[in-house]
Amino acid sequence: MATLTHHESATAEQLVVTDGARKTFIAIIVVGVVLLVLGILASVMGWGAEEHAEASGHAAAAHNAAHEEGAVWLKRLIISLWHSNLFFLGVSTVGTVFMAINYVAYAGWSVLVKRISEALSAWVIPGGVIMLVVFLIGRHDIFHWTHEGIMDKGSPNYDAIIAGKSGFLNLPFYLIRTIVYLAIWAFFSWKLRQLSLQEDLYGGTVWFHRSINASALFLVLYAVTSSMSAWDWVMSVDTHWFSTMFGWYVFASWWVSGIAAIALTAIFLKQAGYLRALSSNHLHDLGKLMFGFSIFWTYVWFAQFMLIWYANLPEEAVYFNQRLGGFEGRYTGIFFFNIAINFVFPFLGLMTRDAKRQMIIMKIVAIAILCGHWSDFYLMLMPGTMKGENGFLIEIGVAAIFLGAFLILFTRRLASASLVPVNHPFLDESIHHTT
Repeated sequence: MATLTHHESATAEQLVVTDGARKTFIAIIVVGVVLLVLGILASVMGWGAEEHAEASGHAAAAHNAAHEEGAVWLKRLIISLWHSNLFFLGVSTVGTVFMAINYVAYAGWSVLVKRISEALSAWVIPGGVIMLVVFLIGRHDIFHWTHEGIMDKGSPNYDAIIAGKSGFLNLPFYLIRTIVYLAIWAFFSWKLRQLSLQEDLYGGTVWFHRSINASALFLVLYAVTSSMSAWDWVMSVDTHWFSTMFGWYVFASWWVSGIAAIALTAIFLKQAGYLRALSSNHLHDLGKLMFGFSIFWTYVWFAQFMLIWYANLPEEAVYFNQRLGGFEGRYTGIFFFNIAINFVFPFLGLMTRDAKRQMIIMKIVAIAILCGHWSDFYLMLMPGTMKGENGFLIEIGVAAIFLGAFLILFTRRLASASLVPVNHPFLDESIHHTT
């Protein structure tokens, strides 16, 4: 079998993770720990609880509010672990989804960023383990349907609506489903990575065609498991409520975040002197994906919101009532911030052709999208779990710890192989890509 080489057009590029970069990642974790400790102290000591109670016209209940705030820090920590891990796990898996879509589409333009999407999957296994541990330890704090007696007619905790879903929402079946989702995502992430590395070593097109076959199967399985995981991990928090669009909604949030992560990494690598063949044409295509799927996320968000608002059925409207004005308006600000940062800002920022070809604009919008969709998951989870006892210090602290750990594993994976897949059959097409 002939070996394909592209040394005339591009050579292997090996990422070197400097000590400064490692110190930065560790510093992010340290800052996260500090914020987490401050958040726990604020909750235990009830800082701000009395002011909130008095501002709400309940000065007499100020002492009780402070006591309650001090009692919920552990629950907030558990919810925050679930929230941030869910976000990073979804972004990590999207790296494999992006690669698989480009394989089955025979796309050549994306070859230069292929190794970035491969490296994103470094969090799939650690994230899966964390998810299982957090669920087993803190499931009663996250999911109301796991409480004792809630599906038992003889229990004072009996809930007829939740009991009607017991065939799907029961502990053994839930754990089996979760393990199956994670196993499928981890296996195909590993499989496509191995095929890519073998292609680097041996050349030829056999690895490319095997990757297409694996990608086609993975995409079929991911189409099912991504929606089901959204029902299980997010929607079942609000057990009485459901939306037939929710699987698409969560996927849209994960997907545009993953594209933003790929674009942001490509820009940082380019600015550090790597990916020499990467051009403004590649940025333009990544920018179009960020722009288009920010609009797609908004379309799904609006379709879900508009139909529920127009029908005005109490069992459906309660979800948005809690987020728009419920719990004394604690989520109203973030509700509108969510729309601004996830739709208005990317739409205006990336509207023009030139904007999509400018590194600084792409970088700012990508960071905004990642922060915005982290807040999107915050809004999905907090009203159904913490009710009016939410906060931000613990949550941001946990997110920073996850970010630092994610970057360590991500860059280690990036550095373990050439940033340029030199034997990919479409490499020359990617190098000479124009838009």
